[in-house]
Amino acid sequence: MVVLIGLNALEEEEFLRGLDHRMTGKFARRDEEIAIIELAPEKEDQIAPGGPICLQSLSPDRLILICEALAKSVVLARHEREVASVFDTTEPVARELAQSGRMRGSRRSILKNIGGALLVRHRVSGPVEVEEKPDVLWDKPHLERLYARLEDEYELKERAESLNGKLAVIAESAQVLTDIIDTRRSLRLEVIIVLLILFEVIITIYQLAMGRHA
Repeated sequence: MVVLIGLNALEEEEFLRGLDHRMTGKFARRDEEIAIIELAPEKEDQIAPGGPICLQSLSPDRLILICEALAKSVVLARHEREVASVFDTTEPVARELAQSGRMRGSRRSILKNIGGALLVRHRVSGPVEVEEKPDVLWDKPHLERLYARLEDEYELKERAESLNGKLAVIAESAQVLTDIIDTRRSLRLEVIIVLLILFEVIITIYQLAMGRHA
């Protein structure tokens, strides 16, 4: 993730192109968050709802806090979209289970659903610690109010809590699908065992009948 300050669109593109050779696992879609910063030395640091971020000074510490908030917001947006895509695939399965008590589909399709859920859960868990304060606040505690306003503006905590709740649902869905696979496998094994027993009984009856005729 990259945070750029004071560049126009062309300069941003040129800078990002220069990073291409250092990137691995590049996403096809680029997520971005744009903020307008105004210098207002006569005012305290503040953020008008939906408006610019007003700073007393463009100190590196203040800019670092803004970068942290923007970066976390972008990562949350990507995670929210990935989680939504998992819900799009698991919701029809849940609806069918609720309506008919069964789930159609091959073992492979079920495993794909499980794999998609686990992949998103793996990506989302841990890359960005939204609830942790930036390190700069340990040395500059007087900037905590600014960061709290940034958290409120981008709803970082609320979005993180919502995301965690959805991840818990995804984990439960993956567990349910796994249980369904295990149940199907157990049922197949039971059917095979019953057929083998039936076959053995038929063979025994046949051998007894042949013995009597002999």
